[in-house]
Amino acid sequence: MAGGEKKKSGGGGKKKEVKKETGLGLSFTKDENFGEWYSEVVVNGEMIEYYDISGCYILRPWAMSIWENMQTFFDAEIKKMKVKNCYFPLFVSPGVLQKEKDHIEGFAPEVAWVTKSGESDLEVPIAIRPTSETVMYPYYSKWIRGHRDLPLKLNQWCNVVRWEFSNPTPFIRSREFLWQEGHTAFATKEEADTEVLQILELYRRIYEEFLAIPVTKGRKSELEKFAGGLYTTSVEAFIPNTGRGIQGATSHCLGQNFAKMFEINFENEKGEKSMVWQNSWAYSTRTIGVMVMVHGDNKGLVLPPKVAALQVIVIPVPYKDADTQGIFDACAATVATLSDAGIRAEADLRENYSPGWKYSNWEMKGVPLRIEIGPRDLANNQVRAVRRDNGEKTDISRVFLVEQVKGMLDKIQQNLFDVAKQKRDACIEVVKTWDEFVKALGQKKLILAPWCDEEEVEKDVKTRTKGEMGAAKSLCTPFEQPELPEGTKCFASGKPAKKWTYWGRSY
Repeated sequence: MAGGEKKKSGGGGKKKEVKKETGLGLSFTKDENFGEWYSEVVVNGEMIEYYDISGCYILRPWAMSIWENMQTFFDAEIKKMKVKNCYFPLFVSPGVLQKEKDHIEGFAPEVAWVTKSGESDLEVPIAIRPTSETVMYPYYSKWIRGHRDLPLKLNQWCNVVRWEFSNPTPFIRSREFLWQEGHTAFATKEEADTEVLQILELYRRIYEEFLAIPVTKGRKSELEKFAGGLYTTSVEAFIPNTGRGIQGATSHCLGQNFAKMFEINFENEKGEKSMVWQNSWAYSTRTIGVMVMVHGDNKGLVLPPKVAALQVIVIPVPYKDADTQGIFDACAATVATLSDAGIRAEADLRENYSPGWKYSNWEMKGVPLRIEIGPRDLANNQVRAVRRDNGEKTDISRVFLVEQVKGMLDKIQQNLFDVAKQKRDACIEVVKTWDEFVKALGQKKLILAPWCDEEEVEKDVKTRTKGEMGAAKSLCTPFEQPELPEGTKCFASGKPAKKWTYWGRSY
């Protein structure tokens, strides 16, 4: 990368800058110790702070603003689909929670329970929602009576609690997280099927257009689908550094299973009693963790301009005898010009830090574009722009400031996606046999293999690949299927293959 990847990001060169122990820079590199690097980046980049309860994290404004930027997009899009926002309570009674057996079995180990009020034991313990199907559907049964009550399309922005025991990781696996969960009911399966894919496309757009992360749209296996649902679709991302897939967001068709359990019936136009068809769909703050993992580097976070709280940071670079006030005024004017054009910009006018320290600080926080203004820039009515993604430096006339900066932000957004896609695609390995599969798994590949689509075979793959790194499993069967020549055998069982499926280890 231009600008050089160094373990420590100091002030850049041996200028006469204030040399003091700043604590800037990372102790770990992304390639050498990914886990420690990630933990350090999310804290030093001011995304999170660790909390005194394991697996819970404070989301700081820098992370929260990214969540809000995605929320603004998604909320507007689902409203176009006539989905309405609501809010249901956090608590679930045990009787309701246990109504759908497959569903609760899928979540049981992670359900947190409230058992006391003050010093008194509760007569009946109350669960905290791990997801809200069982919270909401008793009321769907009450509200839906006839075909005119359909479709019912609700969404809530809320928190859920899943008491994770395996390696809590900020954003990726936490005991409490923020998400949206949509719950919809329709008169026909066709309407439900259509919506599943409409929502999945919005999730693809969040990842690819906003977070600049390539994802694969596909269907989960029977073993990996949502507990109690009919089928699950997902967008799947991949982290090349760890060789692990990561489920980005899910859109489930629940079929009529929950309608049967919760008696969500309606009278159709012919006066006959029918059960509704239901969907549920969600994406969470996990999106932010995937973004950090994919784009971050050894200087810290790298934020895509579309979601960054701050797209441009303007830094004054005064020398000893320079017109400091003139430079500060030019910084303020630059911020005003960019802000008026709808660009999120601020100036860092703190006088107790050197420019070099500020460069490193804002690189750590991943701001997409840095603008420097020094005496020469002031004299030439220009600014110097430095890209966070590749370190490229450009002098821009202040006359063309807005259009040039907008153009650079667009290029950064596109370049982040292109680089991530190139890295992801380089990890895809097509295999035909078990030996090739094991070899590719050892090389941290995203594996595309022909499969017979049998649950027992998938269980067997998990058993045979168990180890320190965790077992391999199916990630998704992509909607875009390569040709499957006649006579192709399943890589794991040798039986006739029915489809191409992505496999690998996952988060």
